[in-house]
Amino acid sequence: MQDYKQLLEKLKENKKWPQLYMFKFIAPNEDDKVKQVVSLLPKKGKVSYKHTKNLKFVSITCTASMPNAQSIVDITSKINQIEGIMSL
Repeated sequence: MQDYKQLLEKLKENKKWPQLYMFKFIAPNEDDKVKQVVSLLPKKGKVSYKHTKNLKFVSITCTASMPNAQSIVDITSKINQIEGIMSL
């Protein structure tokens, strides 16, 4: 939880909301992990994917307008609960 506290403090330094935020995660290319991540991302966000050369992992990037810092932390913490997901 400490990581999220730091993230929240850093995000709160920006006083202008809503703002665009880029979520970036790396997921194993197995067991519908990518679908699980995307299902938790903002519905109106622009999502893009990039596979590693050996196709074992997928980089998932989502840019979305976020209303406040807490909403970013909430999404990030939910996605990080999925086993094998790395947050960048």
